[in-house]
Amino acid sequence: MDMIPITKTEPVNILRSRWPNNQNDNQELINYVSKIIGDVKERGDQAVIEYTEKFDKVTLKPDQIIVSKEEIIDAYSKVTKKQIVSLRRAKERLEKVEKKRLELLNFDIEFKGIRIYNKTRPLNRVGCYVPGGKVAYPSTVIMNIVPAQVAGVKEIIVVTPPNSEGKINPLTLVAADICKLDSIYRIGGIQAIAALAFGTKKIKKVDKIVGPGNKYVTTAKNFVSKQVAIDKPAGPTEILILADDTADPYFISLDLISQAEHGPGGISGLVTDSEELAKKVQNEVEERLLKIPESSKIRNVLSEGGFIYVVKNIEEAISFSENFAPEHIEIIAKESTKIAEKINNAGLILIGKYSTVSATDYLVGVNHVLPTEGYGKLFSGLTVLDFLKPISIVKITKEGLKEIYSNINALSEAEGLLNHSRAVQERLLK
Repeated sequence: MDMIPITKTEPVNILRSRWPNNQNDNQELINYVSKIIGDVKERGDQAVIEYTEKFDKVTLKPDQIIVSKEEIIDAYSKVTKKQIVSLRRAKERLEKVEKKRLELLNFDIEFKGIRIYNKTRPLNRVGCYVPGGKVAYPSTVIMNIVPAQVAGVKEIIVVTPPNSEGKINPLTLVAADICKLDSIYRIGGIQAIAALAFGTKKIKKVDKIVGPGNKYVTTAKNFVSKQVAIDKPAGPTEILILADDTADPYFISLDLISQAEHGPGGISGLVTDSEELAKKVQNEVEERLLKIPESSKIRNVLSEGGFIYVVKNIEEAISFSENFAPEHIEIIAKESTKIAEKINNAGLILIGKYSTVSATDYLVGVNHVLPTEGYGKLFSGLTVLDFLKPISIVKITKEGLKEIYSNINALSEAEGLLNHSRAVQERLLK
């Protein structure tokens, strides 16, 4: 059986699991998550410690929940200079993009006698979830923290699960230190989300929780969203490649496999109007899997979430992409730029054969915390916008008030709110 099957019919089984078709939530999972959240809310740090021991096989004392300064300093001796330079460069690039975005958000506009200042204000305290345990994602530390810092968030904390020895990956700690993080806690999973949402003696309650995670973390974030703000759903990674017969099948196979490398639950798909390309990609994937280490894990991911969909034309491919709303879409075709202009529903759009998701995962300057499961129809990637509250400051002169009084009067009379008009009129009479 082929690792990634080729189909000429729409993969409805995959579309069924995406927004808005995924509204029939797994009640068993919700009940499981809610019990743990309720327990952490009730018993605080003790519950967090017990669940960390249960799920991560690590026994912590209350004063070990937070990572010490000594452990962070020691982490530098366990990483390479090149890794440190790379993390700093990733931070600098993302910071530059987000500062420009923030700059464009603050402006003022003037009408006759009226000036409106459009300003932004940061959230006070933010909690960032960084996946960890067996695998470390120091890049996600940067992706979470930098936009919040650019926004001016006063306090930023990170939660990340420890490994079997109770340690946090040194690169994760170095990334946090490079970003001048306030606090980092060695807890993960449902218990970490609950602690951020409700607070414990050791962990302060936050205003918003951001960051990607597995189905348990995502469900927990959704569950506490009435108590605390959350970002867009960011679950297992997804890639959709939209390609025509000019695309290189070898490059496509590399990208399908690289995203499957993230682990279970991910989706790696190709939609193309070229049956010949589809067959070549299928063969390239099979050939590549024979040459890479731990290919069995990638095979499992591709067998569950991999697909190649052959359509009649590019317009049909665009239509499918809009319905699918992928986390990442790579467009590799003759008219890549024109096609990109027609894509509205995606977390991130990449154009051309050199624009690989793997680059944006680390160092291009855009965020890799992106909406999955079809939520690209509603949300964008994590940016400085997620940590800001837009606010308008208005200054009106008597001349400006006089200019708009007749319109105010007409509308206040229409709504039966006569004192609104009077509040303006009396000022003009003074």
